[in-house]
Amino acid sequence: MPLYEYQVRTAAGKPLKGKLTATDKSTAMEELRKRGLTVFSLSERKTSFLATEIYIGNPVKTLHFIIYCRQFATLMRAGVSIVDATRILAEQTESKPLSKALQEVNASLLRGISLSQAIQDHRKIFPPLFISMVRAGEESGDLEGTLERLAVFFEKRHTTTEKIKSALTYPITVALLAIVSVVYLLYAIVPQFISMFASMNAQLPAITRMVLGLSNSIKHQWYIWLLVLVVLIAAYQITKRTERGAYALDYAKLKVPIFGKLNQKGSIAQFTRTFSSLYASSVPILQALTIVEEVAGNRVIGQAIRSAGDSLRQGKPLSEPLKKAWVFPPLVTQMISIGEETGALDQMLSKVADFYEMDVENTVDRLKSLLEPLLIAFLAGIVGVIVAAIMLPMFSLYNQM
Repeated sequence: MPLYEYQVRTAAGKPLKGKLTATDKSTAMEELRKRGLTVFSLSERKTSFLATEIYIGNPVKTLHFIIYCRQFATLMRAGVSIVDATRILAEQTESKPLSKALQEVNASLLRGISLSQAIQDHRKIFPPLFISMVRAGEESGDLEGTLERLAVFFEKRHTTTEKIKSALTYPITVALLAIVSVVYLLYAIVPQFISMFASMNAQLPAITRMVLGLSNSIKHQWYIWLLVLVVLIAAYQITKRTERGAYALDYAKLKVPIFGKLNQKGSIAQFTRTFSSLYASSVPILQALTIVEEVAGNRVIGQAIRSAGDSLRQGKPLSEPLKKAWVFPPLVTQMISIGEETGALDQMLSKVADFYEMDVENTVDRLKSLLEPLLIAFLAGIVGVIVAAIMLPMFSLYNQM
């Protein structure tokens, strides 16, 4: 969409300069006049390839999108029109990709296009969940309530995700520190003692011989270690790109000791919270299941959700295939079954999400208090083994003197 530079004067007589994205020059002129501005000049700005913004992954930070959802809901509750709310949010958001997308959405709204249709052209900015719920909110006439649920949903999902990340960050950091420390000791410190040990002409302890051999390998055959590291990273990337390999990795994430349960609880919380939000917004249940499968974040859970959708298409209960999936505890399937029987599925799903979000928070707190001393002891043990391997022959030499 073209970018236009303008020079205007406000109703108070203040001159202003700025930029505006619009489908054409007449649309840009109409937008400026609608803001009560007197236009002096309006020209299209030509952009080169080098000036084009290229985004890798999600261009909008989760926190910026949460703020946008919350502010959008607040403006709608205050009676501000969708067009004005979109324009205001485009001007004040800190995210440049989101601001640019909202400017283009605003231009589409001015042409009479609905909000759900306007945001469909920006799927890198607005996730499928957001688009589907906005469409359902427009059809039901409760767009304000839908935006409020979206704000709550993204806030809770962000909180749960950050909790899991914080639990994983500490052990990963300690593991990297341990690797760096060991490599440094073996590469720079241990080789200084090799000539001394060789002159002793004595039988070295097994632990010393092992450490010296490892040090010699890292010092003189570092390229082999580097090649092994590159091969492992490449194998992981290739495995992750295949359907079977990605499924195996997601399965491993749920089965890994200690953190597997945490990942399972986090995925269940995300599944139930997403499904509850979509169902409460009157999104058709089969469409909701398709969206949930895409955003589940784990292929093992996604496969179970796909089976649940197939069960519904055959006229069977949603909870039936979920009961056969080991990843869903009885609490989840029983609550879903009760929700189906009572017609309060969204409420049951919301209660399950609340429970597992709180469980994740409590689990993270317990893990932090438990892992900290264990990881420190682990790091100290590794360094201690290397130090012992160096000191034992020296003590032996001292005793022979």
